[in-house]
Amino acid sequence: MVRLQPDPFLNELTNMFERTTEKGSVWVTLKHSSDKSKLKRDKMKTAGEKIEYKCLVRATDGKKTISTMVGLKDHQRFQSSYATILKTRMTALKKRERKDKRKAADSDKKQDPKKQSSVAKPSN
Repeated sequence: MVRLQPDPFLNELTNMFERTTEKGSVWVTLKHSSDKSKLKRDKMKTAGEKIEYKCLVRATDGKKTISTMVGLKDHQRFQSSYATILKTRMTALKKRERKDKRKAADSDKKQDPKKQSSVAKPSN
């Protein structure tokens, strides 16, 4: 796994999306991390030091894996750049075909006239 700075990571992520446009997938994971071992975190807690948590972002296309750590200061800029990349590269997704609820209900009524007449009518 190659750890990159945020800007080169975004460039390489764009390249991954370009390589997999015809065939393949890209998996991106985000994880809350302090980038320190558990032992160091415990020592920092007992000493009263503040632990700075970051976001670990990993991306893989099955062949190559890249990662980066995004701090609190760079988070907004990174997130907007990342969202732009996702919007431009997800053009191959197909919209789900949905039935209109009213049309589906009307077609069910037309197909099953026996079920409607077999329902007991309340008597007065």
